[in-house]
Amino acid sequence: MKNLKDILYKISIEEVLGTTNVKIKSIQFDSRKIESNDVFIAQKGFTVDGHLFIEKAILLGATVIICEEFPKEISKNITYIKVKDSNSALAILASNYYNNPSSNLKLIGVTGTNGKTTIASLLYQLFKKAGFKVGLLSTVKVLVDEKEYNATHTTPDSITINSYLNDMINEGVDYCFMEVSSHGIHQKRTHGLHFEGGIFTNLSHDHLDYHHSFAAYRDVKKSFFDALPKSAFALVNMDDKNGSIMLQNTKATKRTYALKTIADYKGKVLEKRMSGLLLTINGTEVWSKLIGTFNAYNLLAIIGTAEICGLEKLEILRLVSELESVSGRFQYTISKTGITAIVDYAHTPDALKNVLETIADIKTGKEKVITVVGCGGDRDKTKRPKMARIASQLSNQAIFTSDNPRTENAQSIIDEMEVGVPEENSAKTLSILDRKQAIKTACKLSESGDIVLVAGKGHETYQEINGERFHFDDLEVVSECLIQLNK
Repeated sequence: MKNLKDILYKISIEEVLGTTNVKIKSIQFDSRKIESNDVFIAQKGFTVDGHLFIEKAILLGATVIICEEFPKEISKNITYIKVKDSNSALAILASNYYNNPSSNLKLIGVTGTNGKTTIASLLYQLFKKAGFKVGLLSTVKVLVDEKEYNATHTTPDSITINSYLNDMINEGVDYCFMEVSSHGIHQKRTHGLHFEGGIFTNLSHDHLDYHHSFAAYRDVKKSFFDALPKSAFALVNMDDKNGSIMLQNTKATKRTYALKTIADYKGKVLEKRMSGLLLTINGTEVWSKLIGTFNAYNLLAIIGTAEICGLEKLEILRLVSELESVSGRFQYTISKTGITAIVDYAHTPDALKNVLETIADIKTGKEKVITVVGCGGDRDKTKRPKMARIASQLSNQAIFTSDNPRTENAQSIIDEMEVGVPEENSAKTLSILDRKQAIKTACKLSESGDIVLVAGKGHETYQEINGERFHFDDLEVVSECLIQLNK
């Protein structure tokens, strides 16, 4: 049990009805989880207004209500606290409730459109190999040192974040690497956290269904760097035109990485193969098992972060050569007949272009590239025709299929994709609604030496249709298809 007045520190309170000298058990923003002596925080969400559930929360046992507007009926023996912003209040309250765990370890946030999962996950690997106790908050999974939990969001809610960080403190974790999404920043889920540093990867077309404009999307990302303290570092990709924008108002120490422009961590790709990359970083050669130019950028961010954090340079380069690729990120298998199947999370136009250009770079001859790709439902519709155009231009054959249609009609999504296909490429595109059948068709169309790319879902082991999740694993399906072809 905590005393309410002790966890209200730094919250901007406008008005209080009742006493703050009251014991509370836990804090909740979901009224369905309320139990006796809980705090209920009413948030005005993207689709639902939590203020509508204040009465229900009280019936279930909430004794404290934090809200932006007092309800019309005030209940006796209930403490009501009016705040300007419930999202910010929740984030600060959660930090206070768990004794501000982010101040007691080194928390490093990774933000950008593409590369967040790879960079955060590989930093976890590298620092673990270097002998540290490490935490990871990512799209793929959550790791509290060696304890693994399933991830539900790229950036979890504030209570979940601080709960995991508190677990990390109890496990003696030194560093935590965290993916920071634009949704998470905008909804103040990271508000009140103390970051040791922030990494910016790149910015391209994504989430415009939520942010409505690219400028708004960019500015949300920028606000993360604006909020970094003077004691932190900001490491940004200077080959992305938005890199310098991220640094404009930050108080943090500024550091940069790039392949094309002058930077603190300057790289040059020497060799690109299916087995990995050879590159120089500030003139020193390093070999990595990772594949493609986009991973060269990820490696620069990883090496830069490790150096800033004080790891020895030669030790960093040795550890980088041992790093393994992340689940669902350019993950590949080769059949007995010599067909290469690649599974990648590429679900934005820029990410798909990067993967297909990487495949083009490492091809050795006249191999065909057959791409299976879809677009998610209830998400940014404007990227659908762009994804289809890129797939049709950079593949010998493109097959459009279902991704996670969610509540949308899967065929309608494919129809919207097809609009982006140039007329001269239409003959080399197919549309197959069933994703498993689309992958099977791609495998059947391929011959020895060809490359099948299955893009969009990567590490995911489900397909979401009409609000229900069914087991579906791209790597599992494509591997099975290739085995069947070998028989």
